[in-house]
Amino acid sequence: MKLWVSALLMAWFGVLSCVQAEFFTSIGHMTDLIYAEKELVQSLKEYILVEEAKLSKIKSWANKMEALTSKSAADAEGYLAHPVNAYKLVKRLNTDWPALEDLVLQDSAAGTKYQAMLSVDDCFGMGRSAYNEGDYYHTVLWMEQVLKQLDAGEEATTTKSQVLDYLSYAVFQLGDLHRALELTRRLLSLDPSHERAGGNLRYFEQLLEEEREKTLTNQTEAELATPEGIYERPVDYLPERDVYESLCRGEGVKLTPRRQKRLFCRYHHGNRAPQLLIAPFKEEDEWDSPHIVRYYDVMSDEEIERIKEIAKPKLARATVRDPKTGVLTVASYRVSKSSWLEEDDDPVVARVNRRMQHITGLTVKTAELLQVANYGVGGQYEPHFDFSRNDERDTFKHLGTGNRVATFLNYMSDVEAGGATVFPDLGAAIWPKKGTAVFWYNLLRSGEGDYRTRHAACPVLVGCKWVSNKWFHERGQEFLRPCGSTEVD
Repeated sequence: MKLWVSALLMAWFGVLSCVQAEFFTSIGHMTDLIYAEKELVQSLKEYILVEEAKLSKIKSWANKMEALTSKSAADAEGYLAHPVNAYKLVKRLNTDWPALEDLVLQDSAAGTKYQAMLSVDDCFGMGRSAYNEGDYYHTVLWMEQVLKQLDAGEEATTTKSQVLDYLSYAVFQLGDLHRALELTRRLLSLDPSHERAGGNLRYFEQLLEEEREKTLTNQTEAELATPEGIYERPVDYLPERDVYESLCRGEGVKLTPRRQKRLFCRYHHGNRAPQLLIAPFKEEDEWDSPHIVRYYDVMSDEEIERIKEIAKPKLARATVRDPKTGVLTVASYRVSKSSWLEEDDDPVVARVNRRMQHITGLTVKTAELLQVANYGVGGQYEPHFDFSRNDERDTFKHLGTGNRVATFLNYMSDVEAGGATVFPDLGAAIWPKKGTAVFWYNLLRSGEGDYRTRHAACPVLVGCKWVSNKWFHERGQEFLRPCGSTEVD
């Protein structure tokens, strides 16, 4: 655009130079200027049309963004509760706004259209991310979705050739040689000059020939082939992966009628704690053994908002302690942001701490600070233990307060979909309810860890999850929770 405008200006200056060089002394010569000026006018009109088209795109973008930001700013947290909205925001800031800058400066195309669903290009980006992470199982799922949307006629910058390039190699990595070969042939039919596809085709054909020559099995070629598009998820580092994800979907909960009969509701006064005699808390059994209970109306809306307000400036990527080194580090299996609040930060923190002490009957003097966690896009914490195991005895050595004896978890928001606290070994799932809290002991009365308490924070699918928790430690609880040989409380 800049070069085109420069050329137009040079033409204007050229005409002016001719006029100043006594062109007007000849009418015959001056008639040439008439036609030159006519061409300049036409060029100017073309320039105006191009600029108006560009300005129209910018205005359209601005109007869309104005409508979008008015809606999102009215309830920022509620808007970002939908994972697609959160993903789109990150995408806009990283891709679409830079594209708008290019439009203003270089007349490039404007940003993408916005809608309440993932586009072909969005899905392709997700599939490519999975591929780069070596997650070929999810690569296949995303790339197959891309093909479905392309076949449905959705416009996109992503081409089928690009999709088939990733998809063919991903299914090969999953062990489906036959389908990898078929997809590679489809790719070459669309792009015969695709160099990598040509090399892969020869490689796949060679492997297939070697497979046919094997005489160690009586399986037929048909038996060797994997049904198209059906793959088992590869085994990974999480032994209870299937159970964990099933519970997060609300499936596989082992709350049998017999077990349900053991669960009751009652008023809880904390062993006749003076603070709770007049106003006891409503207590509900969530699980019988190990005993997991839920308390209602533990935190008011005002207290929740104040805790969130204090915590937000301190939020940072949540960490885990390396059991071997004791060093805090981030981990892919814990995706959230958290902060730690001291009683001096605000009176409401001290008040919530005292309340948890009254409810549990345990002292907060040796407990950890109040941790506030926020789970956003993809937020989760895969199955883990809150207590340190026998081979991790030094995990809390620096605190000097012993192991984590109990966990008190406050739910500070409702979650529209996902976000449950699940116990894979038990088959238990506890769903967030704003203002409630759940409590369980991590250690048996003998002081040994209760391995049944391995739990997880399920991914947040729709919504925004806020929690706060207090970890009580052994030191100081000797007379409040006496040791014994059984787990009974």
